[in-house]
Amino acid sequence: MHCGLCLPTCPTYDATKLERNSPRGRIALMRAIADDRLEPTRAFADEMYFCLGCLACMTACPAGVNYAELFEHARAEAEASGVLDSPKRSLLRNFTLRWLFMDLNRLQGVGLALRLYQRLGLQSFVRRSGVLKLLPRRLRELEAMMPSVQSHFSADLIEPVTPASGKRRFRVALLTGCAQDLIFSGVNRDTVEVLARNGCEVVTPPEQSCCGSLHAHNGEWELAQQLARKQIDQFPPDEYDAIVTNAAGCGSHLKHYAKLLHDDPVYHRRAELWDAKVRDIHEWLTHIGLEPPASNRLPVQRVTYHEACHLCHGQKITAQPRQILRAIPNLKLVELPESTWCCGSAGIYNLIQPEMAAELLDRKLEHIRSTGAEVVATGNPGCLLQIINGAKRQGMALRVVHPITLLAEAYRQEGSV
Repeated sequence: MHCGLCLPTCPTYDATKLERNSPRGRIALMRAIADDRLEPTRAFADEMYFCLGCLACMTACPAGVNYAELFEHARAEAEASGVLDSPKRSLLRNFTLRWLFMDLNRLQGVGLALRLYQRLGLQSFVRRSGVLKLLPRRLRELEAMMPSVQSHFSADLIEPVTPASGKRRFRVALLTGCAQDLIFSGVNRDTVEVLARNGCEVVTPPEQSCCGSLHAHNGEWELAQQLARKQIDQFPPDEYDAIVTNAAGCGSHLKHYAKLLHDDPVYHRRAELWDAKVRDIHEWLTHIGLEPPASNRLPVQRVTYHEACHLCHGQKITAQPRQILRAIPNLKLVELPESTWCCGSAGIYNLIQPEMAAELLDRKLEHIRSTGAEVVATGNPGCLLQIINGAKRQGMALRVVHPITLLAEAYRQEGSV
């Protein structure tokens, strides 16, 4: 496709007005390499990692070009070529992608260390001591972005099996995620309570694995396949009415295991059934018929909704979160200008492309401020953390929360969870 209808929707093209920073320009580079007219170069690899992967171009494309798949294969090609290799980069990727996120126990171990660092006051002491001023600017910025690790992980808050409140209508599994488990475990607890309130028996195994989205989006195709097989083995899709996720970025990846395992003779058919069973929490609740909270005791709150890219563009889920928010008593939903425009989180984009991420975050916060809302709802842990950090940096009195948490709070007011 050469029409360019995607260009106005691309945040990086909007910022630079350079063709190579657009979906059309990137696809041209991919095509040149596929046709052996161009060798993978450092410039090609840098361009693939300058892309947010927000998938807004897919929403705009009249021909339905599957940019998500092209994008992931292009990054895998960049990694296979070795043009970005360096000792420092290899060390970081080996530690994070190939070791830390391949085992939940390792991730929780790091989380426990960070929790102690924060709870014992060491973080506050280090920040007050002035020692951070001796570090390079980028390291100081990264330290300021360090999230607060929750006092309890998901397994401490949720029973392996939670019965439905009242008559059981469905049996579902809940995926607790990686960052969600460490930083927003309360969202997982809220999700289980809401599902149970709506007639679902919820299975939440304490030992879970990463879904592999981080690996697939960063060129580690084989590791993503390994993690997909682990998920299918742990959650046999024929045993559940739905496999529920509350993280938009994970959900977009989880729904495409069949393509990921297309050449696997053992797992491909199971992956097809898996894809059919995976549901985002907003999608599932509206599908089964959400029971609205009955209590009017909640304070009036003015809420705006930021659409996580991989929910609205990746999964095409836009109406359902709004439907849930509008069902909450005393909640006034104010539409956010450019609600589908990326906030700059985009997985690890805010870590590897800090300047562009900061520019997008400032743009998002300006629109949030214009709504006069005191609460921002969004359905992805990366977006939650990005907006929380941005609001803190700008001194905004803003609550940033998952829509399901607002729903769970409303149910608690009526004493039903």
